[in-house]
Amino acid sequence: MQKLESRGLVLFNRNYRENDKLVKIFTEQAGKRMFFVRGGGAGKLSAVIQPLTIAEFMMTVNDEGLSFIEDYSQAESFKEITSDIFKLSYATYLAALTDATIADGVTDAQLFVFLEKTLELMEEGLDHEILTNIFEIQVLDRFGVRLNFHECVFCHRVGLPFDFSFKFSGLLCPNHYAEDERRSHLDPNVPYLLDRFQGLSFEELRSISVKDDMKQKLRHFIDDLYDNYVGIHLKSKKFIDNLNSWGHIMNKEDSAD
Repeated sequence: MQKLESRGLVLFNRNYRENDKLVKIFTEQAGKRMFFVRGGGAGKLSAVIQPLTIAEFMMTVNDEGLSFIEDYSQAESFKEITSDIFKLSYATYLAALTDATIADGVTDAQLFVFLEKTLELMEEGLDHEILTNIFEIQVLDRFGVRLNFHECVFCHRVGLPFDFSFKFSGLLCPNHYAEDERRSHLDPNVPYLLDRFQGLSFEELRSISVKDDMKQKLRHFIDDLYDNYVGIHLKSKKFIDNLNSWGHIMNKEDSAD
């Protein structure tokens, strides 16, 4: 047991017993922890334990069992995200993906900062779909998946119209397409963009722009990568997939207003 003060982001909460809450918080200093909040639905902590709330938490952290929030300060919420069902859906997925990425209790300050900054950029109005794609690509290595989208796996040439081979877990240049008759047949801009996504800085994120048809191609291929190499199936991701099939109706209604 230790007393600790750390910045943290609420990933989710759920009811526990009649009036209490269990709250999963990703902290910068102690990793992901499950916190017990007595009277969580109506107590003084009720506002700060809502999903996607970020704050400075004073807490008692236990290596085994539940931890406890003693107090908090500097609580902030992402108002633009939570008021838009599309942004909220993608942000919720990022929180769930982060939860799946590392084990509880594992400190990963770099991932914490990356998630926080991604949400801040989404809050500012940057493309939530592309921000999500970049996050998905950059956290692959935390699932033990290390893919090279920069050069051909055979001759190591760069700057060519590449395709991806699941057989060889890497890129094929035109001279080596024949090595895998079941290659992905990607638009060459897909691996080009994924190569950029792997190394983009936060400032570069502000300037990236991708057309809708390319977004769809990226989405389909990243889904293939996660299906083949990661194998997780998150409810929040399924919701996004469904949202994309009927969300245009809401867009039309908003335009009509």
